[in-house]
Amino acid sequence: MPEEPSAATDRGALGLPDLRLDQLLEELQSRLDAARGTRDRVHSLLEAVLTVGRELDLDQALQQIVESAVSLVDARYGALGVIGDDGMLAKFLTTGMTPEQVERIGPFPTGHGILGELIRHPEPLRLRDIAEHVASVGFPANHPPMHSFLGVPIRVRGEVFGNLYLTEKRGGGQFDAEDESVLQTLAVAAGVAIDNARLYREARLRERWLTASGEITSRLLSGASEHDVLAELVQASLGLVEADLGVIALALPTAAGAELAVQLAEGVGAEEHRGLLLPLEGTFMGAAFTAQAPVTSNDVANDVRITAGPPRWQGLGAAVAVPMGSGPKGPRGVLMLARRAGLYPFAAADVAPLKSFADQAALALELAARRSDAEQLALLEDHDRIARDLHDLAIQRIFATGMTLQSAQRFITHPQAADRVGRAVEDLDETVKIIRTSIFGLRSRASAQESAGLRARLVDVVSRFIPTFGFTPSLRLEGLLDTDVSAEIAEDVLAVVEEALSNASRHAAAKAVEVSAKVTGGTAPEVVVTVTDNGVGLPEGGRRSGLVNLAERAAKNGGTLETETPAGGGTRLVWRVPVLTEP
Repeated sequence: MPEEPSAATDRGALGLPDLRLDQLLEELQSRLDAARGTRDRVHSLLEAVLTVGRELDLDQALQQIVESAVSLVDARYGALGVIGDDGMLAKFLTTGMTPEQVERIGPFPTGHGILGELIRHPEPLRLRDIAEHVASVGFPANHPPMHSFLGVPIRVRGEVFGNLYLTEKRGGGQFDAEDESVLQTLAVAAGVAIDNARLYREARLRERWLTASGEITSRLLSGASEHDVLAELVQASLGLVEADLGVIALALPTAAGAELAVQLAEGVGAEEHRGLLLPLEGTFMGAAFTAQAPVTSNDVANDVRITAGPPRWQGLGAAVAVPMGSGPKGPRGVLMLARRAGLYPFAAADVAPLKSFADQAALALELAARRSDAEQLALLEDHDRIARDLHDLAIQRIFATGMTLQSAQRFITHPQAADRVGRAVEDLDETVKIIRTSIFGLRSRASAQESAGLRARLVDVVSRFIPTFGFTPSLRLEGLLDTDVSAEIAEDVLAVVEEALSNASRHAAAKAVEVSAKVTGGTAPEVVVTVTDNGVGLPEGGRRSGLVNLAERAAKNGGTLETETPAGGGTRLVWRVPVLTEP
């Protein structure tokens, strides 16, 4: 008889299906969890795409993209780098670090190391440890430690706009192929969102440029002062391109060609620029004037092209200078804008409308000048007509009346009547003299108005010393020099500057000279002339005849002359007298 199965065999036979069922249930649960996780991730991806696509503000869209990327791949840190026109990073947005951490790290990266690797090779890059890659150059001081890395490019209309950088997978894990796929999908959606936001921004910006340009033109042509309109132009430019410093310099003809006289400066460090007279060579704005094209710099404080003028770029980084108009005689002037150090540089999208805006302003200035010339010509023609009428009509009739009275005087027998007629003839003769003086004043006013003002004459004086020094002295002009300084004091100011420059050229052996002339405000305005050089200083016991002359010029006008040695050596001369305006 066959053996009956044992109890152990029965239990084993009965437990096998139970074991397989448990495994199948666990496998099913695992797959359900995976499907649920995939569903949740797809849902999160779709949510991120919709969120990014709804944002029309470009900066907000970029920040939303990097924050969505960090959430989707469960990274601790994320960044989005925008590639500039020079192939380096022009903008860098981060998430995962506090503002204090970002400030301690310092300026944003420009595109070296691993970040530059993704710029040079715009393909997805996944690393277990950043330090192991040959392109790694390490982290700056105060940078948090980072190991795992995932980067993908963002393309807009087929061109690489920038890159997404994700680091430090949470939980100490590694980024996998699924993370890479999700991030690539987000990058595609981000490209569309960026394109939409950029087009929207350009349209809004173009509208704002057109509005500002129309307002500037309207203000100029309506008779507003040139200074007020230039101030509005600078303020509008600062707001439209998000700059921190705005400067306008107008071309000033000189015997040597032309120089740039700073008419207006607003914003960070504006005091260092106001009143400067800058040569075309060795200056940032001079480069734009000479090239008659926009000039940009990513770090104007250390730009090798800037070799002339006093130090004035501290704390500034990106800058752009655009000529105002163009033509055979060159631009009318230059508009310069700068941002604080560490901010993103000016892109082509900023420069193109700025150049058009500056050209429009230059055209409006030219039209306003032509209108002013036409009004002046009409006024002078009116003066000439009045003078001619006075001469041909009034004087002749008065003269004839006087002759008639004088001839009739011999027929008057009454002594008092004869005396009165005689006095009347004398009064008529005096009236003729007064009218002739008025005629002379009307006809000579044109030539008086055409005479050069104090500003232009100071420029000529300084320009004459350029060959002697071998460099261009710095000239800063401030205040109402042409209107508030009397003719007599203006001559003294010119003499003081010429004497000081002559002394510096002959005795100081200076490598730099700064000249400043300004009219102070307040209830007791003064004209102050300062000439500073970095030469050998005033010798002990040397001849002081030139300084004595300058002191006498100051004393006769109720002013003073002071000489001192600046902190860096050399000589500083300060000549000041009260302002005496002509009636």
